[in-house]
Amino acid sequence: MYNIFSDFIKDKQKICIIQAENPDGDSLGSAIALSYLLKDIKTTLYCPVDIPKYLRYFSDWGIVTNEFDYKADGYIIVDTAASILLSKTLNDSAAKNRLYTAPVLVLDHHETPDDLDFPHQAIIEPLPACCSLIYKIALSEKLDIDKAIAETLLQGILADTLGLTSASVSSETFRDVANLVDLGANITELEERRREFMKKSKRILNYKADLIKRIDYSLDDTLATVLIPFDDIQSYSDEYNPGVLIIEEMRMVENVKVCVAIKTYPDGKLTGKIRTNTEAPVADKIAEFFGGGGHPYAAGFRIYDTNYETVLADLIDLIPKLLSQNES
Repeated sequence: MYNIFSDFIKDKQKICIIQAENPDGDSLGSAIALSYLLKDIKTTLYCPVDIPKYLRYFSDWGIVTNEFDYKADGYIIVDTAASILLSKTLNDSAAKNRLYTAPVLVLDHHETPDDLDFPHQAIIEPLPACCSLIYKIALSEKLDIDKAIAETLLQGILADTLGLTSASVSSETFRDVANLVDLGANITELEERRREFMKKSKRILNYKADLIKRIDYSLDDTLATVLIPFDDIQSYSDEYNPGVLIIEEMRMVENVKVCVAIKTYPDGKLTGKIRTNTEAPVADKIAEFFGGGGHPYAAGFRIYDTNYETVLADLIDLIPKLLSQNES
C-alpha cells in the first residue's frame, strides 16, 4: 500500500502539500515533515488560513503560505479526505481546476469516508495521527529520517494524541515514539517549546473565564455545549483558538460525557468541535449526523443556515439514542 507514495512522487519536480482550513498540530507536522522527506523535490506548503500563533512552536511553521501553488505538478493533501474541510480551497476555481487535472495523493488517518470527488489516490489508515502514517510510509519506502523529521513527526503525534493519552494510542504508537526518540527527537525539549508557545496572556485567561460561565449543560449534565460567536473568533482566534481553549475544561466536568464547542459565522456557517469521554465514544457518529466526521473521541462538523438553538435541540435528541446504542 505504501508504495503508492513512492510511485506518486516519482518524476515529480514540484509538489504542493495542502492542509485543510482547520490546521492543527498533526496537519502542520505532517506538512512540514513531508517537505523535509521530499528533499530532492521542490515543495510548497499551502493552508488557506494563517497558522495560528499557538501552533508556532513547530520549527519552520513559517514556510506554510496561504497562496495556492497553481504550477505544482502534483498535490499531496494531508490529514483529511473530507471535501467540507477543503471548501476554501475548492472555492478557488483555479485551485479546484488544478486538483481536478493534476495528480493528487491523499494521506489521512481518519475513519471518515473519503468524499473527495476529484480524481486522486489515497493512503488512508486508522492510526493515532497522520504523522504516524507518514512515519510508517517513510520506513516502508526507506526514506531517510533525520533529527528534524523525527522531531516534527513526534510533535504531530503528541498533538493529536493529547500527549499520548488518547484512546487511539496503542503499544505500537509507543514503539514508534521510542524509535523517533532514538532518531534524535528530544521529547522534553519539544514539550518545553510547546509549553512556551501555549502560554496565555491575562486577556486570554479572562476570556476563558467568561467562556466557562457560558457553558450550557443538558441531559442531566451529560452534555456540555458552549456558543462562540463570530465576534469572539475575530477578537481572540489569532492568539488562541476559543474552541481549543475551552473544550478540555468542559470534558473534565463531573458527569459530562459529550462536549461540543460551537462557532457561528456571518455567512450562516456553524462549526462544531466534539470531544467525548471514554464511556461515550460517539463523537464520530455525532459528527456524521451533521455531515462531518472524525474519531470516536474527537470529531467535528460544519453546517450552514442554522443556529445554535437548533443544533442544541438536535444534540439533545440524538445523543441519548447514540449512547443507548453504544451500551447495547
